[in-house]
Amino acid sequence: MIVFTKVRTAVQKRAAYLRLKNELASMPQDVAIDLGLFREDAAKIAAKAIYG
Repeated sequence: MIVFTKVRTAVQKRAAYLRLKNELASMPQDVAIDLGLFREDAAKIAAKAIYG
């Protein structure tokens, strides 16, 4: 049962990572600039937010 829980958690984190990465990458450039983000860093930002 522990293995199933770990796999489920990993799948949930991956789904959250992909959602966040896609949201960050698709935000308008002016919004990204206002937030101090670069859309090109979406994968790095999402990974840090989800995986720590």
